[in-house]
Amino acid sequence: MRSLVLVSVTLLTFFVGATAQAFCGFYVAKADSELFNEASQVVLVRDGKRTVITMVNDFKGDVSEFAMVVPVPTFIEREQINVGNQAVVDHLDAYTAPRLVEYFDSDPCHRVVYEMAAPSARMDFDEAAVRRQKSLGVTVEASYTVGEYDILILSAKESDGLIRWLNENQYRIPAGAERVIGSYLKQGMRFFVAKVNLEEQQKSGFSNLRPLQVAFESEKFMLPIRLGTLNAKGKQDMYVYTLTRTGRVETTNYRTVRLPSNVELPVHVKGQFGDFYRTMFAKQTELANERGVFLEYAWDMAWCDPCAADPLTADELRSLGVFWLDKPTGNSPRRGMAPQAQNVFVTRLHVRYDAEHFPEDLMLQETGDRENFQGRYIVRHAFEGADTCGMAEEYRASLIERQEREAKMLASLTGWDINDIRAQIPGLPQQVDEPWWKTIWN
Repeated sequence: MRSLVLVSVTLLTFFVGATAQAFCGFYVAKADSELFNEASQVVLVRDGKRTVITMVNDFKGDVSEFAMVVPVPTFIEREQINVGNQAVVDHLDAYTAPRLVEYFDSDPCHRVVYEMAAPSARMDFDEAAVRRQKSLGVTVEASYTVGEYDILILSAKESDGLIRWLNENQYRIPAGAERVIGSYLKQGMRFFVAKVNLEEQQKSGFSNLRPLQVAFESEKFMLPIRLGTLNAKGKQDMYVYTLTRTGRVETTNYRTVRLPSNVELPVHVKGQFGDFYRTMFAKQTELANERGVFLEYAWDMAWCDPCAADPLTADELRSLGVFWLDKPTGNSPRRGMAPQAQNVFVTRLHVRYDAEHFPEDLMLQETGDRENFQGRYIVRHAFEGADTCGMAEEYRASLIERQEREAKMLASLTGWDINDIRAQIPGLPQQVDEPWWKTIWN
């Protein structure tokens, strides 16, 4: 029996209803989506009512067991479906990822600052199958093969009829699907069902499933995540990258939270940035009562500072569906600059969710806010040369104060033991923080 993957990226109903600040610093590490297990990705391009969605499949296992079910607001024709390029999504992920930068203190005696920055086949429907569909109130409105995928567009009158039809066609439905599917049917939505055609996949030469893309028009701007929680094993991480003309995208029915940024951390974090970011993100979700949607990046795509990856080219943006861009001029971009990428604003949202804390689909809106924001974390190396003037003594004293602040900041963001952190900072006097009440009567 085919196992139905109600993927966490069940996305298809949307409506989109700067000042540059130089950061500089050496870019040294990024916290991309690969840091998190069970992480899915969606790229959303939106302008007016026009929407292009790129859905990355995070399915792991035998591809013959794969199926994707996505609520869609309207009938989808063959020409509205495309198979995308995973490398472009990976580039977008790298470009928008939270980043670590490092600075190097200058000689305190010289006031010059140096800062650098089972085989599946196509579905054939005979007359008996059509009669059975009608008896269950299910209509197969269209059937396509696109790349390595077989795709159906389904409509139904009742959720129990659709569930029964899916079960009879070898899809295993998780408990609780009837209520969720019923709510989408009441909204007049159809279902986009995709599974892998193994013969076409073999012809394609791709071993991994490529992203599916769908273009459509809709008044609604929402991210239907509830189906993805039904057969999930615990919490899931999801990244939503939006590309718009106007500005930053945020959620309206959950709190959109900016992650702590531009904070200075002890130098040893450079070697454990992944562990730091995972721990920090987990603590931030707890502080938001596990109901926050976190902003990790919001930026004009014409440039970056510092760059975790170069901005996407105009061709890459068009491949994701940014249909309003002019054709490229052929000019070679400078590092950190993208020709023809003007008027494209990217927002990166990161949400960790489950059915208990996210009982509703995500409702989204585009804002006019074009203020740049990035998850940016800083390590600052001490000057290691000889002290050749009286100002060096003042610098060394301030360095100890700064390192103590950095240790406390790291402990605050992660919950790690402050004394363990201090022990990893060379030259920092060790002290043990005791409970406040121990000194009352001593």
